[in-house]
Amino acid sequence: MPGLATLFAKKSQPLIGIDISSSAVKVLELSKSGNHYRVERYAVEPLPQNAVVEHSITEVEQVSEMVERAVRRSGSKCKNVAIAVAGTHVITKSIRMPANLGEQELQAQIEMEADHYIPYPLDEVNLDYEIIGPSEDNPEENNLLLAACRKEIVDDYVAVIEGPGLIPKVVDIETYAMENAFSLIAQNMAGGGMEQTVAILDIGATATNINVIHNNHSVYTRDHTFGGRQLTEEIQRRYGLSYEEAGLAKKQGGLPDNYQTDVLRPFMEAMCQEIMRALQFFYSSSPFNSVDQLLLAGGCAQIAGIDELVAARIGAPSLVANPFTSMSLASRIKPQILANDAPSLMIACGLAIRSFDG
Repeated sequence: MPGLATLFAKKSQPLIGIDISSSAVKVLELSKSGNHYRVERYAVEPLPQNAVVEHSITEVEQVSEMVERAVRRSGSKCKNVAIAVAGTHVITKSIRMPANLGEQELQAQIEMEADHYIPYPLDEVNLDYEIIGPSEDNPEENNLLLAACRKEIVDDYVAVIEGPGLIPKVVDIETYAMENAFSLIAQNMAGGGMEQTVAILDIGATATNINVIHNNHSVYTRDHTFGGRQLTEEIQRRYGLSYEEAGLAKKQGGLPDNYQTDVLRPFMEAMCQEIMRALQFFYSSSPFNSVDQLLLAGGCAQIAGIDELVAARIGAPSLVANPFTSMSLASRIKPQILANDAPSLMIACGLAIRSFDG
């Protein structure tokens, strides 16, 4: 199919997951023995301010350099990469097709269907599909998930990966990578996550993404403009630091005594309000009116005590996301540092798991 991107590609060789967010490049390599995963290598490399803006790479060369640096720091020798584009750049549509179509007929039909749903010329998009399974009310038809993303978006991500000599084997969608990583956490939940509605709040530097999972499948996702950069900028303003110094101080400590009460606590309260707003949007646009569990991901989930405060303010159990709790770690991985970074590594983890798709 012309312009077909490997949005749902199956693996043929080991892959590393590389997540490019607005604030950092995260690289993760996993291995698997039987049903057991092991964290082999990972690295997080901060990005210059505004190198990635609103999920679009604005400084391809800078980001490419940071990808190269992160891979080198991780020590991975793997060349094949799974990356993800933001769901806001992707149009997805569930469609039905006769189950008896051959591959070429199916692709021709999909292109005809795509023409109706996609508001861009087909030669300007990367298009892919996945067969979900037989339709419930008509076994002679299959349900398919169609996904399309503008080529210019995908091309930038591909350029960033190819710059250091890496090979982009899979271009996924962040929502599905998050769902993939959540499946590891769900294994440790009552009933394996079934019959439960879990809201994953991925609170990054510039955006909060809510991804609601019901019966282990994503049923709702939306971005809100709120993130940790607001805290960094407040530290910068209040203590006369550069943006980079403020970011380091936020992570490493050493700020004046009034930081906790005057700066951090108000930000944590604002974060709770933002989560409440995101949930209200979800309730008002879906049949749901409650969630069973909140899962906090992204850099802001690393703030000490945020899970307890969110649970108290929202009135639902809150957990900091850690997809690595059941994994073993290579000797070079420091458990405490990985535990701190874990909520920021959900998407990288979901991508790294793609290495083991059947």
